[in-house]
Amino acid sequence: MKVTGPAKLETKKIIAEMEKHYRKSKEAIWLDLAERIAKPRRQRASINVWKIEKLSKIIEKKILVVPGKVLGFGELTRPVHVIALEYSADAKKKILEKGTAMTFMEALEKKIKPKEMAIVK
Repeated sequence: MKVTGPAKLETKKIIAEMEKHYRKSKEAIWLDLAERIAKPRRQRASINVWKIEKLSKIIEKKILVVPGKVLGFGELTRPVHVIALEYSADAKKKILEKGTAMTFMEALEKKIKPKEMAIVK
């Protein structure tokens, strides 16, 4: 069985940008995220809002990074900051009501530091 990477051009651009950012900054988190996103879609993380809520209580004061898609099942009761490859419409709406929902390109442009991030698996 042949394993392929992402088909979307936008995702390929994000991977290339992360690798470029890694080469400049030598921050390994960007290379790790690029490798996770380069996997086939079925092998990427899919996280529901309820799990983000639960993790935000454990991992406080960090930006939660999802190398995949955030889905809308569940509710948020506290402010959260999330960086993800994709969001369902419902998930993005729920996150924006309480906090921030960024894409990887926005995170790279804002030059967010690795110590501010926590990767969600």
